[in-house]
Amino acid sequence: MTTAANDAGIATRALIFALVALACGHMLSTLLRTIPAVSLDLMAADFRIEPQALASLTSIYPFAFAAAQIPVGAAMDRFGVRPVSLALLAGTVFGAMASGFATGPESFAVGQLLLGVATSGMLMCPMTLAAKQLSAARFGLWSGAILSIGNIGMLLSASPLAFVVDAYGWRAGFWLSAIGGVAVALAVFALVPNQPAEHKDESSPLAQMIEVLRLGLSRPLRGLIALALVSLATSLVLRGLWGGPWLMDVKGLSRVEAGNQLGAFTLAMIVGPLCIGVIDRRLGHRRGLVAGSHLAAAVLLVLMALGAPHEAVSVLFGLPVMPPQYDLVLFVLIGLATSAQPLLFGMSRQLVDAQVAGKALAAVNLAFFLGAALMQSATGAVAALAGLPAVLLFMAAMLTLGVLIFLAYTSPSP
Repeated sequence: MTTAANDAGIATRALIFALVALACGHMLSTLLRTIPAVSLDLMAADFRIEPQALASLTSIYPFAFAAAQIPVGAAMDRFGVRPVSLALLAGTVFGAMASGFATGPESFAVGQLLLGVATSGMLMCPMTLAAKQLSAARFGLWSGAILSIGNIGMLLSASPLAFVVDAYGWRAGFWLSAIGGVAVALAVFALVPNQPAEHKDESSPLAQMIEVLRLGLSRPLRGLIALALVSLATSLVLRGLWGGPWLMDVKGLSRVEAGNQLGAFTLAMIVGPLCIGVIDRRLGHRRGLVAGSHLAAAVLLVLMALGAPHEAVSVLFGLPVMPPQYDLVLFVLIGLATSAQPLLFGMSRQLVDAQVAGKALAAVNLAFFLGAALMQSATGAVAALAGLPAVLLFMAAMLTLGVLIFLAYTSPSP
């Protein structure tokens, strides 16, 4: 019995090390996705284009990320987690180097395309390994831990990255990420077991994509998909793109000061899902919680926009512009309010039959990242036409529209 217990303990520790190594890949993905938030102005000046135009160009990353989701998932079923994760990490290193050595918008776009495809499976890799090895209860615990480890990447792209950019330039962020990718690949190679692949679905990636899209457009999931398209998009685009320019250009903060505020925003995004989970279990009104929290986020975005110079909130308080502390509070509250996103996964499993639950989850996941790509591209155009306050108002309007469609399609049957 002692020998069996020792063997079980060794196996558990090995699995933990493997999951942490793979989760570090997700952390690298969130870091790379949010680099422009504190370096957009310098990158635009280097490439001799407007920041708004570069912002639209960076939407190539989430578009490629979304498009590669299902093919990468199919590859994991056919070849296993370890070889796929190593291939993705190699692509991430190459994409980070390509972005760091870019000499203009075209070469930077190629780097972003490579990064989008390569990082598309960084979350699915540890999740897939955990789902295969853990019980349902332990999987629930580890899925939260994987997301928390991944969001550390956004902490690294706040104040620490701002310091690096100030000291060494924006390219250093991508070069350091490439070095980090090599380190993570070595850890995955050493710690992740080479398990036999599972051939659960022999259909082509195109056929799987069509089936996921068909399910996502079906009536039971339409409301969830509509909200998923704008939910994660709002927090990612605000944190990964426009938060930095808003704090530096509108509120006059330094790059490091802006990074500190974005770090607080990220902490709220890490803590928020845990708080929402507790509230969901105690209240039991998941539909109302999801709708109410997202409407609250829309109101908070409007309040932030109206705190710009000579806007309604600033005028109300008799100030030329609301102080940065006002935005800090709103950033934290927005991070908490948008943390109800994971509840959409739980709702999707309740609304479809068990045999298609996996594809329903894939449809919601695809909507999350496709929405981020669409939001990033659209807000670049809005910023060019009407400025940063209009970007916040646009995101608030999209959140409100998503909530209204969600409520319409998820209304309880008479």
